[in-house]
Amino acid sequence: MEYVTAVPHPRSEPAAASARTGRRTLAVALSAGALGAALALLATRQRWAEGTATVAGGAFPLTARGSDVTGVPAALAIVGLAALVAVFAVRRTGRLMVSALLALSGAGIVTAALLGASDSSALDQQAAKASGDTSATVAAFTHTAWPYAAAAGGALILLAGLLALRYGRLWPAMSGRYERGGAPRPRRTARPADPERPEEMWKALDRGEDPTGPDPDPA
Repeated sequence: MEYVTAVPHPRSEPAAASARTGRRTLAVALSAGALGAALALLATRQRWAEGTATVAGGAFPLTARGSDVTGVPAALAIVGLAALVAVFAVRRTGRLMVSALLALSGAGIVTAALLGASDSSALDQQAAKASGDTSATVAAFTHTAWPYAAAAGGALILLAGLLALRYGRLWPAMSGRYERGGAPRPRRTARPADPERPEEMWKALDRGEDPTGPDPDPA
């Protein structure tokens, strides 16, 4: 008895490897992008800076949230999240453009968060408002770790964008059956009316015809 050994197709192994790479990178990009956007949005709602202002009654503490310091991280986190979803709605050149937007959103969050970590302008405005002196500035300025958490979220979004740029061609896209084509749809052929149906009989009575009478002779 002869035993036949199945020889794998030479193209099957590279195709399977590409499919596995696409699935792995897709899972990492989705996780990184979603987690990064959530982290950046959460961080902008937290306290970023602290300080004190001196007025006639003495010194009192001031605090500033991330949204008070800069609105860029929160805005770019929403843009990045939308771009992460839009990656699957476009193909080829469109996918590259959306992936680039995703990466730029992450890079912008990192830059804005790091710059905001040393920005005291929000606290200076609060000090000027509290003291009534437009030239007043905050004293004993310190910052928390939340700006760096926002930067970490931006780095995750940046990672998702770089993965989309490198491996996005291996990722699936929305099915074409949901896309509306330019060709007009064929009209449905109207079914002939059945004279035996009750509604047709009522219509015949309205026209003054006898639906129970013999059919008229064809012309």
